[in-house]
Amino acid sequence: MQRLGVILSVFLFLFLTCPQAFAYAPFGRMLCKSPGYTCLRVPKNQTWETLFHNPDQRRLVMEINRMNTPVYPGMLIAVPKDIAKANLMEFSPFPATIKAPGQKIIYVDPAVLAWGAYDANGNLVRWGPASLGSDWCRDLGHRCHSPVGAFHVYQKGSVDCKSTKFPLPRGGAPMPYCMFFHGGFALHGEPDGLPGDNVSHGCVRLFVSDAEWLSEQFVDPPNPNDRYLGTEVVVEPYGSFTHPANSDTKKMTPAT
Repeated sequence: MQRLGVILSVFLFLFLTCPQAFAYAPFGRMLCKSPGYTCLRVPKNQTWETLFHNPDQRRLVMEINRMNTPVYPGMLIAVPKDIAKANLMEFSPFPATIKAPGQKIIYVDPAVLAWGAYDANGNLVRWGPASLGSDWCRDLGHRCHSPVGAFHVYQKGSVDCKSTKFPLPRGGAPMPYCMFFHGGFALHGEPDGLPGDNVSHGCVRLFVSDAEWLSEQFVDPPNPNDRYLGTEVVVEPYGSFTHPANSDTKKMTPAT
């Protein structure tokens, strides 16, 4: 019993002082087993900057692993085997073209932790990592998945946008470049970074730079000439993780 008490005490100490040791990046770990990738186990005293000196390569690996939170010793991350020649668009979980929708549209897929922006002609303009609603929110005591379906952006906020609800009870959490599409649910940047999993209260969290691009260069606010509808946002159903090359994109009607 004394030994068990010591073990539990050590476990509690580590959990409280180093919670990142119990975190994991399920998407990156899954990719490690896929062709075209090598699996890097992070050594001690390393950061994203020390692991990848080239900022473009660093950004590429972050996006592929769907995370930009700090790395920790023992973490597994997927790295393209030919990273020097790799292009981010080659790793998109969305098809390069779809049947022309006639308007700009953003697809968000919780199963592949990503978003993709298409122009009116059906061309994928840009994609990036996302973190959607969690299977369980401890502070709420229930599941908090993001709403699934087709919506339209009805309001945009600035870099200073903040939550009016979280953290409970008074809100105040930063939501830079928020783009509300359904009630209090929004696409927005996450200053604390994405962890490679769905962990939000229901909003679609993005890299801040991606949220800035979407807000300032892609998403249109409600337009009086188009029934006061903003850019369409389609949130796909939740499902099991799938390798991007094999992800289900049939719902998006690939171009023929």
